[in-house]
Amino acid sequence: MRKIITFSIIILTYLFLGKSVLLAQDLHYSQFYHSPLNVSPGLTGLFNGDQRYMASVRDQWRAVPVPWFSFSLGYDQKLYPKKAKNHFYGIGLMFNYDQQGDSRLNLSNLNIAGNYSRILSKQHILSLGALIGYASRGFNMETLTWDKQWNGRNFDANLATGETFESTRFNMMESAIGLNYLFQKSSRTNTKIGTSIYHILGNGSQFENGNINRNPGKVPSRKSAYFISNWKLTSGLDIQFDGLYQSQNSYSELLFGSYLNIYVNKKRGKQTNLHVGAGYRTSKSLYPKVALRYNSLFVALSYDIDLSEFSFHTDNKGGPEIHVNYILTHVKPGKDFRICPIF
Repeated sequence: MRKIITFSIIILTYLFLGKSVLLAQDLHYSQFYHSPLNVSPGLTGLFNGDQRYMASVRDQWRAVPVPWFSFSLGYDQKLYPKKAKNHFYGIGLMFNYDQQGDSRLNLSNLNIAGNYSRILSKQHILSLGALIGYASRGFNMETLTWDKQWNGRNFDANLATGETFESTRFNMMESAIGLNYLFQKSSRTNTKIGTSIYHILGNGSQFENGNINRNPGKVPSRKSAYFISNWKLTSGLDIQFDGLYQSQNSYSELLFGSYLNIYVNKKRGKQTNLHVGAGYRTSKSLYPKVALRYNSLFVALSYDIDLSEFSFHTDNKGGPEIHVNYILTHVKPGKDFRICPIF
């Protein structure tokens, strides 16, 4: 087992540091930890509970001609093998949809993730996950305008575009691998640290000169490293710190932020937590964030405030992001039973 873990670390380190040619960017959330299967398959099934349902929406730059809309829907759960005391599994399913600009250039994918978690000790768990899926990219030609539709005075949609495309959509394979280390002192004091690589296998395609180039090279890899750390301060207050670095193509970005978790009500059946915090992107974006947990239901909201020069020349000030998840926890049957005598 130690050899497998060591080999996995070596492979991930090579992929993360190795040189590659990158051509595009994936969808990304400011509150990345609420969409874990998009961060690393090593996070599949790694949460307090047994089953988790997740939904995420991000609407960015709506006030300018290049709006960016992202949507994710996911599910994951733990699997406990019989007679296994030092390991467990996680499985998950994630659907993503991303749309950008006037062309409505979009990417949709459906991914299946699996994870093996080794319990090294009561406080230390090492997880290795993998993901495979199917992706489709396309655009809408009808929403675009062309230079040949200019009649010399104004734009005329009735004029021929002069453009032909053999297809406006192509399909490709999705794949990823992720490694995560979890330190947990308690359910309220724990830290996750990990790294991941997306788009490992298969070639991609791209639209080029009215045609689809079916073999332009490897799909651009997205490499990430992250940490999510929660600490109990008092009986009614926790603090969370989080950070994510990711790179793809010439694009790279660092996010970091924090949350104060206030325990408003700890009574069973009425458990209520209020989360208040903020984060920052090195792409010059500040995002205040707030969340509310009521029993098993969790809702989080953030708003990106664009501080770049771009925002000062437009009405654009960023965009909202919403996350919802619901966690189910099953009552575990006891291993030992004691018969209570009746008097």
